[in-house]
Order: sequence, then C-alpha cells, then structure tokens
Amino acid sequence: MKRIPCPKCDQYITFDETKYKQGQTLVFVCEHCQKQFSIRLGTTKLKEKNKDVENQNQQESAELGYVVVIENVFSYKQVFPLKEGDNLIGRKNKDSSVDIEIESSDRSMDRRHCYINVRKKKDGSVVYTLRDNDSITGTFYMNEILGPKDRVVIEDGAVITMGATSMILKTKNDENL
Repeated sequence: MKRIPCPKCDQYITFDETKYKQGQTLVFVCEHCQKQFSIRLGTTKLKEKNKDVENQNQQESAELGYVVVIENVFSYKQVFPLKEGDNLIGRKNKDSSVDIEIESSDRSMDRRHCYINVRKKKDGSVVYTLRDNDSITGTFYMNEILGPKDRVVIEDGAVITMGATSMILKTKNDENL
C-alpha cells in the first residue's frame, strides 16, 4: 500500500500501487477537501539523488542516535536522526518549522509537541533530555506524563508518546546503528 498526501489539505490517500504499471498516471479526488489531483507512478532521478543525500545525512547523524515512530492507524513507521542540541518534534504541516516532522493524521499531536535535547559530554558520552513544549495533550515518557517544567534524562529504548503517536529512542550504543 502506498500513501500520498493531498496537495491542498495534506490528508493522506492510500492505494495499492501493485495494481498499476510504472509510469502510469492516476487521478485522485481527496475525500476531505474534494481536490482533484494526479500523480505519475515511478521514480525520478531527482528523488533518487535526494535519497542519497538523505542517507548520507542520516549516517552522519547516526552517531548521536535516532527516534523510530511506531506504525499505527495514524502514521507509518518513520526513522529520524537526532542532531546535537534541541530537536523539536511535532506533526508535519505545510507551515511546520520543526526539526522532526512526523507524518501523521493524529490531531492529538501538536505541530510543535516536545523537545529531545542531545548533548555530548567531555568524556564523549551523550545525554538525551526530554521535555514537553506546552502541548495540549501532554508528552508521556514510559507512560508517565511530564509536567510543564519537567526535564527527564532518557536512555536507549525509551518510549515517548505524543497524543496517539509513540516513538522509541535508539542511542549510538544500540547495535542496530
């Protein structure tokens, strides 16, 4: 199954791409805003080039760890590398200005929901700190809600929940990196 966003309202439309040939043009009508748009199946050289650059950036950032968004009804599995300093996490939107934009239809997750701060110590170890960004539904760490001024040190395998969306922290010490 393939998911594509509506160019007008950003709601996702799901379809089975295996039923169509590569290069074929498909026309959709968005259920939410009634916008009609078309797509052409296949890959372009530009997308492949962007993927190469993205993979290189992920490998460079992988030393600091990453977060894995757990697939559920609202979103699919997504992996985001962490950078040193504050990583603002939120729901993807056209006007979004966050570091980690989670593609999700979960309206209980704010567009600017929480922060994960990544800091390297002098001894080379890395410290991960989680804090809420005054979100409406709150940020949960291991099923405990964070208070408005709480700062929690988190470690590999930490489960963070924002609305109905959860993600897992994977640190540089993880063998899968």
